[in-house]
Amino acid sequence: MESLLCDEVWPSSPAVNDPMSQMDHCGSSMYTTKEDFEQALAICLGKEMSYMPGPNYAEKLCSNNLIIARFKSIHWFIKCRSRLNLSLGTVFYAANYLDRFISMNHCNGWEYWMVELLSVACLSVATKFNDTCTPTLLEIQMEDVDHLFEPSTIQRMEMMLLKALGWRLASTTSYSYLELLTRIMDSLKPQLHQEFIARVNKLLLGAISDSKLLGFRPSVIAMSALRCSLDKLQTSTATSDACHTCLTSLLDHDRKAELVKCHKIMEEQSVDGLDNLIGHGIFHFCPSSPTTVLLKERIKSYDNHVDFSLFNMRGRNMINAEPGRRINKRKREEDDQ
Repeated sequence: MESLLCDEVWPSSPAVNDPMSQMDHCGSSMYTTKEDFEQALAICLGKEMSYMPGPNYAEKLCSNNLIIARFKSIHWFIKCRSRLNLSLGTVFYAANYLDRFISMNHCNGWEYWMVELLSVACLSVATKFNDTCTPTLLEIQMEDVDHLFEPSTIQRMEMMLLKALGWRLASTTSYSYLELLTRIMDSLKPQLHQEFIARVNKLLLGAISDSKLLGFRPSVIAMSALRCSLDKLQTSTATSDACHTCLTSLLDHDRKAELVKCHKIMEEQSVDGLDNLIGHGIFHFCPSSPTTVLLKERIKSYDNHVDFSLFNMRGRNMINAEPGRRINKRKREEDDQ
């Protein structure tokens, strides 16, 4: 595990596995002094841009017809978190790995089996990095996926993912700021504090699901969620104003400008929007799968049927794709005969 950190600064301890009903980080902040808090915040603010997907990422998703496929993957991460009792931070890590990989990928013909394979690999890597008890690859694929991949296939995808990310896994996500910024809210009554954290978590999960928010920095999204949640609490005007002032004082000019835009979008966003979209059954959209996979109740994909060269990583030799090419060539020759 230590080898995965790649000398990155780790500002806080991993999240503790709590039931969803209790939510994560319901206690007070671990940063007991102002100096510790400011140092940890400075670290997160300083490195967050390096963990964001590339420019115009939302437009790239749209042009490649990946908006719905990505949304389905994020929702699958959330459901797996509940089913497998993973820490909430794992969902944000997996979503970050997914977005960073797609943003640097030059594939112009994404198929749904590719998105599912990548999603399984992202969640698997995230659990190994962030959780103390990790599920097996079969357990991860137990529900809500249309394809069933062999462990060897997922492991090859994991290696491609890790190389693409430069083994930089300690991403700064919007969730990374939760424990930091809730220090400001320690003056709230215990019952209000728990309600506040629950609201923030729901908004943050909604934010990573919403493609309209992909261009905002994690710190801006986190503070927008905090502000929206604070507005819903029955607190005194003085307390609310003091918290708002404290939050905005932590941001520079550019982030403050982003905060206004992000806060407006988040205010309009329904907390239950994720469930509403799922309920409408829009996930029957599924690009065609490779002709070489075998059909069962679910599509079972064998390792030698998966062509990893379809994941075009800017010409990098990320992983040896020659076996897949030879298999496809041999299949064409057999078809010609």
